[in-house]
Formats: sequence, C-alpha cells, structure tokens
Amino acid sequence: MRLDYLLFDSSDEDSGHCSFDALASVLPERLPALVAEVEAVLRWAHRAFGLPDADGGEWDYALQLTGADGEPLVIAYDAALGGVRLPGPVTARVALALTLGGSPAFASAFLDAFPDA
Repeated sequence: MRLDYLLFDSSDEDSGHCSFDALASVLPERLPALVAEVEAVLRWAHRAFGLPDADGGEWDYALQLTGADGEPLVIAYDAALGGVRLPGPVTARVALALTLGGSPAFASAFLDAFPDA
C-alpha cells in the first residue's frame, strides 16, 4: 500500500530491534485519509505478527493525537474491529504520531509491505 501521510523515520538499536516513527499534521477534511493509512499499517502488523507486546514480543506500537492547542486527544486502535476510534468530530488541525517498534523480522517485513514509507 502506498502511504501519502505517514512518512516514517527509522532507527536501529544495538539489540537488532528497530523503530519506525511517523508524524502527520492535517486539517479535519484530511483526517479520514490519514486514519485509513494508520488502520492499514496496524491491520497489517496484527495480521502478520499477532498482538503487540512491549515485553520482548515481535512488535509494539504507540498512537497519539494532539489538537491544534497542543492538548492530547483520545485515539485508540481497536484490533477486533480493525479500526481507529476518534474522540468525536474534529474541527481543527490535528497532529497524529505513530511509532512502531519490533524485531529484525518485523522491520524487514514492514519495509517489504510499505517500501515507500
């Protein structure tokens, strides 16, 4: 899948694990397209590597949403539904941050699945 909003920076740890960080800022009318990309990436990760596990698992993630005033907004990914839940109508610019971390196998598979990320 081509990603237009999520452009990831990557970093590697000495342990071989990696992280991919993306930050996107959009107006309300662009938020559905950005959320669709987040959902695609997280659905892929769940299908390919199972549930996220921060304690030595194959992968984990963090998802954050911030309003124009810098206030954190509630955002969550529901793995059972394969979708993102937002706090309600968004009427101003927001910034979304998505961080993925994982094993070398996760990193390789991520780069294969999203080569333009």
